[in-house]
Amino acid sequence: MAGSSIGTILKLTTWGESHGAGIGVVIDGCPAGLPLSEDDIQAYLDRRKPGQSRYTTQRNESDRAEILSGVYEGMTTGTPVSILVRNNDQHSKDYSKLKDLYRPGHADYGYDMKYGIRDHRGGGRSSGRETIGRVAGGAIAAKLLAELGISVTAYTKSIGPVCAEQFDPDEISRNPLCMPDAGAAEMAASYLEGCMEHKDSAGGVIECIVSGMPAGAGDPVFEKLDANLAKAVMSIGAVKAVEIGDGFLAAASTGSENNDPFIPAAEPVPHIVKASNHAGGILGGISDGSDIIVRAAVKPTPSIARLQKTVKQDGTPVQLEITGRHDPVIVPRAVVVVECMTALTVADALLTGMSAKLSSVKKIWGN
Repeated sequence: MAGSSIGTILKLTTWGESHGAGIGVVIDGCPAGLPLSEDDIQAYLDRRKPGQSRYTTQRNESDRAEILSGVYEGMTTGTPVSILVRNNDQHSKDYSKLKDLYRPGHADYGYDMKYGIRDHRGGGRSSGRETIGRVAGGAIAAKLLAELGISVTAYTKSIGPVCAEQFDPDEISRNPLCMPDAGAAEMAASYLEGCMEHKDSAGGVIECIVSGMPAGAGDPVFEKLDANLAKAVMSIGAVKAVEIGDGFLAAASTGSENNDPFIPAAEPVPHIVKASNHAGGILGGISDGSDIIVRAAVKPTPSIARLQKTVKQDGTPVQLEITGRHDPVIVPRAVVVVECMTALTVADALLTGMSAKLSSVKKIWGN
């Protein structure tokens, strides 16, 4: 299978299946000397693990991270960092009747057409459990960015028709839906209860903000920072659309409305800033020093208990009622995944950009 790696210098490769022995990741290109422990990674994995509320699958996994290489005496060594998370609570029998069926909204049919074989137990590589590797790698990227004074924060912007209108960063961790608006979180929970009562599911939007980002990261053609962010976030299984800044709203704006004027700023030192941020922190594929704003549209969970029409592998029509343990909404657990894919992309852009100017190269290698 090609396509399990992403990144140029900070390269991430994930492996493993939902009902295999475990999920793993290898992160290459992390600079030596970064303080790193399993607890650093666990803090991120705990945000995506199942069974934390009635709005997530009740699969009982501890999702404990084991660092197998690349760290010595609490510091990265510059060699590949390999991390393993073992699977402990696979209920493969729950999927036995799906072996010869194509589930609506899933990748089953595409897998069969491409490979001629598929792991029907939980979706194999197309399962949400694959994101464990992304989150473990993203935790390392986020720690690297923190060393540079850059923070990455993601949260639930909306679930179904309910959108967060207030922004309280402390509220994100207080409610199970990861919304920065307590009132919106209550309304979204009520909406989800209705979906669950009708054996249905919901989608939503995740917003991610990168603060402290310097200008100059990214490239102007095929390696644009916004293009790489879109690829990284779109590669998350349930994401169907990505916006940067105003996104689709920009298509309905005029140039005078959409342009961000540049103005001088005196604090803390004289520099140039933008008066607004419709561009979402990226112009011409390169960061402009403003906050980077990314939004991901997440589809409703395709595994629902409602009766659905589908076909067997031989084309025979059948009706399907999916049982087992499934999230009624993917959005809250995907928040940290979007955050981590953003962190990985931004960190990679910064490392790649170190060779853009001769003066930068001379700072490291000049006599």
